[in-house]
Formats: sequence, structure tokens, C-alpha cells
Amino acid sequence: MAKVISLHSFRGGTGKSNITANLAVALATAGQRVGIVDTDIQSPGIHVIFGLVGDRVRYTLNDYLWGKCRVTEAAYDVSPHAVPRAKVWLVPSSIKINEISRVLHEGYDVRLLKDGFKDLIHGLSLDYLIIDTHPGLNEETLLSIAISHVLIIILRPDQQDYQGTSVTLEVARKLGVPSMFLVLNKVLTDMDPGAYSAQLQEAYRTPVGAVLPLAIELVRLGSSGLFSLVEPEHRFSQEIKSLAARIVALE
Repeated sequence: MAKVISLHSFRGGTGKSNITANLAVALATAGQRVGIVDTDIQSPGIHVIFGLVGDRVRYTLNDYLWGKCRVTEAAYDVSPHAVPRAKVWLVPSSIKINEISRVLHEGYDVRLLKDGFKDLIHGLSLDYLIIDTHPGLNEETLLSIAISHVLIIILRPDQQDYQGTSVTLEVARKLGVPSMFLVLNKVLTDMDPGAYSAQLQEAYRTPVGAVLPLAIELVRLGSSGLFSLVEPEHRFSQEIKSLAARIVALE
């Protein structure tokens, strides 16, 4: 049975989309068929990491939500050529100003998302469906969290992120999410990752799936590709690979 993974952060700027993209490729490299849905409709961006731009995009998640296409028609094969056996599909959100404005003013039927997730899983024979959520808590993110088998909460070593993570965890526990991991991102290299991990696990009673460094190399890449393929031996890439292995092991 396919597993749904939601990646969430209470605030923006945590690096969620980069982590989502690299986690998807790590799972696919391990032989899993992986789909990604960018439900951050107000500020989409993960498509850039996969180079899915311009004329390649005919339909988006917005088109599906407004009844213009089937959700599988908005799913694009973004499998990395460097890993022949890896299979990854992405459903992007629109970056057109008028379509983003329409979402903000009119909204959409959130129940269609759940139907779309099911259709993607069956239509593409997925092993994992990864949802890149909008920061904060709204109707869409609550739905994504509620249907997830695994929730990954991304935070930075920042007091505002700590407080927001507490809120998200409380909601997720009330919704009965089976498995949860914390991912601490943008940790300075002179900070002890083991100590941070222990502190977080004790404070939140939730396992830490990865402690990711603030990587200058990742900043230089500027979302122009998949960092784990460009720098496979980097600590960031190795931590993502380990996180993917822990998710697979849940089965």
C-alpha cells in the first residue's frame, strides 16, 4: 500500500522544498516510485529544483482543482537522468500571478485534494506520495497532515520555529498521525548535531530524522538542481539518504 508523506514547517524559509525534492530522489534511488504534489499554491517553487519550467508545463495543480484536467495530466516525469532506475513525478502549482490571485480570492474545494492524491497513487502506481505543504496551519495543511502516514516537520535552530513546531506536533497527535520525524535544518557547522538532536527529542518527544547543516554549497546551487546528486558525499546528502532509509524501514 502506498504511503503518504507530508513535509511541513510552521514558518517559511526553512528549506522545505529543497528537502522535499532531495528526499523524493533518495527514496526513488532506493527503488521506490515517488510522486510529489506542491500544495504550496500561494508560493510555489519546487518545480524550479527539477527544472520544470516554461513550455514543459501545460497543466498544474490549479487546473486540476478548477476542473480543467485530470490530476494525472498535471503530473510530470522529473526522474533524474543520472539515476536510471529512479522514478519521480511532480504535480506543480502555477506560478502565474492571475492564478495565484484567484486562489487567494476564491479559494478551492479542499476535498478535491484528497481525491487527487488517491488518483495519483493509483494512476502512477506510486509507493510514496510526498506533499510539499504550505507553511503554517490552514485547511489544506490540516487535510494533508490528517491523511499522512508520515509527517516530517522541518525547523531551524530558532525560537520562533521551536514554538511553531510545538503547535504542529500537538495538532498532528490529535489527528493520530502514525509516524513523525523532526528535521532540523540550517544548523551552523560549529554546533554539535548530536546535542541538538538529543535536546529536540527530549523537548518534543519526537524522533529526529536528520540534522542538516547550513551548507554554503547548497546556497551557491541556488535551487538550480538536486543537491544530493551534485554533492552525494556531502553531510546534507548523507543525512537525507539516512532519513529516506528510516522511512522505508517503517514498513
